[in-house]
Amino acid sequence: MSSKRINNLPTQLINQIAAGEVVERPASVVKELVENSVDAKAKKIDIELEEGGVKLIKITDNGHGIFKEDLKLALSRHATSKISSLDELENVLSLGFRGEALPSISSVSRLKLTSRQQDDDYAWQVESDGSEKSFEAQPAAHPKGTTLEMRELFYNVPARRKFLKREKTEFTHVENVIKRMALSYFEIAWTLKHNKKVIFSLPVASTQEEKEKRVSYLCGTAFIESAIALEFSHNNMTMKGWLALPTFSRSQADLQFFYVNGRVVRDKLVTHAVRQAYHDVLYHGRHPAYVLFLECDPAQVDVNAHPAKHEVRFRESRSAHDFIFQSIHQAIASVKPENEANTADEVNNEVVEQSSASFNAAHTLARPTQYSASSFQQKPLALEIKETQHFYENLSSQSVPVETMATPQAVASDDIVDVTEVPPLGYAVAQIKGIYILAESKKGLIIVDMHAAHERITYEKLKVSIESEGIKRQPLLIPVTVPVGKEEANLAEESADFFHGIGLDVSRLGPENLVVREIPALLTGANVVALVTDILADIKISGGSMKIQQEYNKLLAQMACHGSVRANRKLTIHEMNALLREMEKTERIGQCNHGRPTWVEMDMTTLDKLFMRGQ
Repeated sequence: MSSKRINNLPTQLINQIAAGEVVERPASVVKELVENSVDAKAKKIDIELEEGGVKLIKITDNGHGIFKEDLKLALSRHATSKISSLDELENVLSLGFRGEALPSISSVSRLKLTSRQQDDDYAWQVESDGSEKSFEAQPAAHPKGTTLEMRELFYNVPARRKFLKREKTEFTHVENVIKRMALSYFEIAWTLKHNKKVIFSLPVASTQEEKEKRVSYLCGTAFIESAIALEFSHNNMTMKGWLALPTFSRSQADLQFFYVNGRVVRDKLVTHAVRQAYHDVLYHGRHPAYVLFLECDPAQVDVNAHPAKHEVRFRESRSAHDFIFQSIHQAIASVKPENEANTADEVNNEVVEQSSASFNAAHTLARPTQYSASSFQQKPLALEIKETQHFYENLSSQSVPVETMATPQAVASDDIVDVTEVPPLGYAVAQIKGIYILAESKKGLIIVDMHAAHERITYEKLKVSIESEGIKRQPLLIPVTVPVGKEEANLAEESADFFHGIGLDVSRLGPENLVVREIPALLTGANVVALVTDILADIKISGGSMKIQQEYNKLLAQMACHGSVRANRKLTIHEMNALLREMEKTERIGQCNHGRPTWVEMDMTTLDKLFMRGQ
């Protein structure tokens, strides 16, 4: 039996093999070519497609162009203008740098590259049909910039062409690529055409208003209306962008855009950090929505992890994970009623400060003689309200049937104060069915789910209490053995200090076994094996874990749920106002710890529409 000899592969076959990594479908071609246009400092990029990009992909930009002498090199493997040394690779900021895209694309299609340098009088052009013939530049007419025209994708690799989907599907993938790029590069004008029809044309967005208009167009008006602007910096890392409130969640992770130094990435560490930041404010099974930009030292990010450059590796993964988590976590926590309900109008600072800084407040109810948009129905009186945790626990100690609830007593109709004194959540006017509190705010009507709101208040107080007391440990009467793989056992041994810091005494018992001798006292009765294995899985991804805190939070959430005011509990006007004032200073008050909304607001425009007023 004879053995085969080792031979060098033909250059064309090498390029076609490489194309399998870089060129998966028309969308991947568009991504590579558009990235080249961005690296060329283009201010305008036009993309034209036919039949989903299979028949034609034509991309024109007004970037700095390519030198005539470099056109031939541009279609050669591993030829690039982006880097020339390992040091430049480790600090690369350009989107492209591998020198594989153009030769890979030209090996599986008919390609025409036309370019004109900014200082040249005319352009030069080279063509390729997948063969390895010599590329000779020919003069051509073209404005300053570059046009790359690719026709008949996979015409010479029919097996690959069979894997392409229908025209509509392929175009949708291309459209998503352009949307992701347009969200990152606001300084570039984008035009997308398909089968001679303009799909969208986006002008340059310079101001914050113009950027939000572009985000609204690409992600939907509902997203930008429910999003908060985020900007957070620490240790040479900056996070900015838009973060949707937890109440705006998705059934799929289809509205998540994360960029590292302008490069869109799909990274496990990033996903893990975001999921942890939303863990106690998002409804079960729902996904957050965001458009976020992380800027950091390029030397701290390895972008050469995959040929398609979808993945990155952070050299300090733990620091990156913590920064992403903290910036999102704090942004969500900072959203309080005064920020959410009064973004367009200013509330009197003295009144808001008074109502949110003290548990003692003075409020009562007044009924106006007639409707007035410039008056309000309440005036503070000298009535003391105790808003302590013990007070709220007493609220749920008894249940009063709704039928027995009395109508709140009103004071004189001339007890009216100016609307500028209204706190963010207004003043309570009634309770409905023992479940909802109605309050009149500066803008209109606020409806509060009193159990959900009180649950969040109690939950946040319990978390603060636990943090101040520190971790109390409980030795196990019978140590628990945890079977793991060798890799996990080594990781646990290396992470002994981390385990000790979160209240777990974990040591190695054998090559593939760990033993747990001590756990946090609050988690007595927990599934220790599942807890340890979950923590190890988190450490593998991010270098740390918040599993203990999450387990604490589950327990505290149950305590808060059982300790909060129940439905059918009669509240006085003073108790309702006390709850509103407490809500105004509680973090993440927009959702209970199950992810349900705690309050909604209907402005006068919405209320008027219900009754066709002014129509």
